[in-house]
This record gives sequence, structure tokens and C-alpha cells, in this order.
Amino acid sequence: MSTESKFYSFTPKDNKGEPYPFTQLKGKVVLIVNTASKCGFTKQYAELETIHKKYKDQGLVVLGFPCNQFGHQEPGTETEIAEFCSLNFGVSFQLMKKIDVNGSNADPLYEYLKAEKPGLLGFKDTRFFGF
Repeated sequence: MSTESKFYSFTPKDNKGEPYPFTQLKGKVVLIVNTASKCGFTKQYAELETIHKKYKDQGLVVLGFPCNQFGHQEPGTETEIAEFCSLNFGVSFQLMKKIDVNGSNADPLYEYLKAEKPGLLGFKDTRFFGF
């Protein structure tokens, strides 16, 4: 199976628990971000929202995947996370269901992404980056 067809075969759940088939992303530029509301990078929500608003009409899709694996910096429920992001940063881009990105319960999408494009220094495990 080609890389492109594999990517579009994923159907993660959005933050309301509804399927979000990646087939709807064909022909778009997709920015997938691991997020957390209680970390030093929390301001990323405002920056991501700016990018989303600026480029969404040109085909950019921003998908935020909350994760609580790094210092327990995303402890809330999907509803709490969405409310926090909306109230504090005006987030209107798609937030997804909270997932694990590493370990035995890692989401298959993140396993795929790490295998396809290793991170900094070639590591496939993001815990090496201190995020």
C-alpha cells in the first residue's frame, strides 16, 4: 500500500467521539499537532488558530491531538480541553480525542507518523525531546 493511501485510511475520533475519516483530507495540506493545555507550549493554540484562519480557505487543515503522556499536562476530558481552548485561545480548528502517542497504547496514527517521518535526530519516540 502506498504512503498516501495508508494515511487516508485512518479514521481517528474527534473530540466529540465521532469518526473523522481522513479520506476527507485528500487534496488538502494537513498539520497534525500533539497538544497540551498545561505546558510551556500552551500558547501554541493561539498560533495554530492564527495559521488555521489564515490558510484554511487555501486547503490547510489543522488537527490538534491532545495527549497527557508528557508530565500529565493534559489531564482534562475532551469537553474540558475544548472549552479551555475556545475560551482562552478562540480555537476553531478541529480538536481530536485525547490519545497516547508513545508506548503500548499509542494511537495507530501516531505510530504511522513516527515511522514515516522520524523526529529530531531520527528518534521515533517523542519522549526524547522533553515535550
